[in-house]
Amino acid sequence: MHTILQPEGWAKPVGYANGVAARGRLVFVGGQVGWNGQGQFETDDFVGQVKQTLENIVAVLAEAGAGPQHITSMTWYFTDKAEYLANLRGIGEAYREVIGRHFPAMAAMQVVALVEDRAKVEIQATAVIPE
Repeated sequence: MHTILQPEGWAKPVGYANGVAARGRLVFVGGQVGWNGQGQFETDDFVGQVKQTLENIVAVLAEAGAGPQHITSMTWYFTDKAEYLANLRGIGEAYREVIGRHFPAMAAMQVVALVEDRAKVEIQATAVIPE
């Protein structure tokens, strides 16, 4: 459905793609945070917020008739790089549980703060539904 772009001779990335080529209807998912559908945080646990954030992305995609397999890129923003790195195993488990083994192009960065004070992570996604 999508073509993973992996330049010859480059080391294969783990947990993301260097690039993705796709054709179809574009779906842009605004930055999602780790709160529920009513805008309430149920946890301050980093991995718990990541899982809820990913579930929120999947819910928005479903409104467009898309699923996790249609995601072509994701941008992750988190407030604490050390906390992110300390939780990589749990993040990976949550990711595979919600998204599966689909790894789009990704960027991740630490930011000073997010608009929602309790949010520890925000993720923006783009998906392409094949025509």
